[in-house]
Amino acid sequence: MLRITDTLIIADWELSESFSRSSGPGGQNVNKVETAVELRFEAERSPHLAPGVKARLKRLAGRRWTQEGAIVIRAEETRSQARNRALAEERLVELIRAALVAPKRRIPTKPTLGSQRRRLAGKSARSEVKALRGKIEDE
Repeated sequence: MLRITDTLIIADWELSESFSRSSGPGGQNVNKVETAVELRFEAERSPHLAPGVKARLKRLAGRRWTQEGAIVIRAEETRSQARNRALAEERLVELIRAALVAPKRRIPTKPTLGSQRRRLAGKSARSEVKALRGKIEDE
């Protein structure tokens, strides 16, 4: 069971973990112990997430979203399996919390009458300056 917010909790059946050998430095530890964690969250089948949240989650997850609708998070930073597991769960929680926040709708505004008049006055002043740059003709 993974707690996202006070009202949202992810059930155990939606999460699965697999362990493998981690890459990088670590001496003999790397060759012997499976410390890398791959956390898989079945987001598409989750009854706890609203459709809008799932859509935002898919966009935020990017390449981590599989064709089956699952999110795969891999953690192999530390030499401890328990710490890597906690890091993977932390990343998943942050991702879901980010998806829970709905973007604010943009309200289109119109320019004020004063700003329109200032813009047009500036344009006409500039036009006059450019018109005065021409050649002077003898009368």
